[in-house]
Amino acid sequence: MPYPERLLSPDESIVVQFHPHWQALLIPIVGAVIALVAVVLSAGFTDGTVMRLLVIGVVAIWLLASIRPVADWWTTQYVLTTERVVRRAGVFSRQGTEIPLEVINNVAFSQGFLERLVHSGDLLIESAGETGQSRFTDIPDPEGLQSQIYQVRERRMVALNTGEARPSTADELAKLADLRDREILSTEEFEEQKRRLLDRE
Repeated sequence: MPYPERLLSPDESIVVQFHPHWQALLIPIVGAVIALVAVVLSAGFTDGTVMRLLVIGVVAIWLLASIRPVADWWTTQYVLTTERVVRRAGVFSRQGTEIPLEVINNVAFSQGFLERLVHSGDLLIESAGETGQSRFTDIPDPEGLQSQIYQVRERRMVALNTGEARPSTADELAKLADLRDREILSTEEFEEQKRRLLDRE
């Protein structure tokens, strides 16, 4: 689900938005594999009725174990705009964290060995606001996002200090193309952001 444009300020635009890394879905994925293996292995030792009950039971257990992590993954959204970093999450109730770029003091990323293999990790954003420190978990390409935050923050600070409204369209298009090339943005997301940028102009 895209970040609502009505929540953006007049001169604000979305740089990148994404869900947590797919590793957040490991429990449902592993559960599905275990359930499939259990059903296949037991197929030769049970009759039809027992087999149906077994399948229903395994599917029910898998659904119970999977609903929460899948819902959390689907409803958690990270957004980097030209003015702030946003985290929104929640199924029935919503929570959000917003950090203006100009108050960010430091952005640190961390990756374990397995996280490096799948290109995920965590970001720790230190800011001068009331939040202090905000940890964003299961970030795809955290090192790339760290660099992107610094770049956007620098442009934001220059704009605030010189009165510029926003970077040029060419710079924004180049930035989007770089995000697409590094697979932070999908081709569809790239085209959507490109369309919004050109429509804005």
